[in-house]
Amino acid sequence: MEINYSELVSIKHVSVQRIDGNETAAFLDTLSVEEPLEIRLSYGSNAERIQKNISVTMRTPGNDIDLAIGFLFTEGIIASFEDIQDAYSVKMNCLSQKQNIVQVDLKEDFIPNLMQTDRNFYTTSSCGVCGKSSIQSIKTVSPFGNLIRPKVTIEASVFYQLPEKLRMAQSDFDSTGGLHASGLFNMKGDLILLTEDVGRHNALDKLIGKSLRNNSLPLNEHILLLSGRASFELIQKAAMAGISIIAAIGAPSSLAVELAAEFNITLLGFLKDHRFNIYSSADQTVIVTA
Repeated sequence: MEINYSELVSIKHVSVQRIDGNETAAFLDTLSVEEPLEIRLSYGSNAERIQKNISVTMRTPGNDIDLAIGFLFTEGIIASFEDIQDAYSVKMNCLSQKQNIVQVDLKEDFIPNLMQTDRNFYTTSSCGVCGKSSIQSIKTVSPFGNLIRPKVTIEASVFYQLPEKLRMAQSDFDSTGGLHASGLFNMKGDLILLTEDVGRHNALDKLIGKSLRNNSLPLNEHILLLSGRASFELIQKAAMAGISIIAAIGAPSSLAVELAAEFNITLLGFLKDHRFNIYSSADQTVIVTA
């Protein structure tokens, strides 16, 4: 399956008035674009094809197909990239729709798991969990739950480098200051993949969706860096991708710590200024200081 991306606008320039003390000045500011993305699913036999609207999420345009694929995978609706026949942006005549719909056609012989998708069709950019009817519905079983993970010893200095490397690679954040990022690093601290979005969960879905397309899962030999806080849903999505080490620049929630321990994930928080807290320590990971 060949996926073609068209150019989408992720930033917008607006005229604003800046007040500084008793002075007023006009200047051009740069904002992160936020628009809704509808994810549609088509499945079943060719004779009786079923189409279902799965979700609407507020996102920053760009990598929309990766976002849709990553979302379907981390929600447990599909099991692998091989379940997909095609994925594409639906073009609408209505200008307000632009390219804000992604259709994912599943293979005829694959039946998606829609038992866990009891969610409203609107998901805010700040919290992908809000539409869920029950917290039980997001405790999806990871396909890599029984994965044998390699034992690694990592120096704390490797983690100290990650926030600056992520920040240097965030081109859109430099101009807007308003985008979250998910960064995938190898165990030496080299940046492998970076995705950005106005929503934390969208940025991670884009990263996992691209990794799924590239046949890179599981990501058990990588470090995931979150530009903000570590929520329950982000840990759940990372667990689905087999990630075993997660570092967050912000704070984790109590439920995120519990889930990390349940999935044997090393979870670090408040990673900045050459310090961090270890909230969950996996059996296979050892962090040492000089």
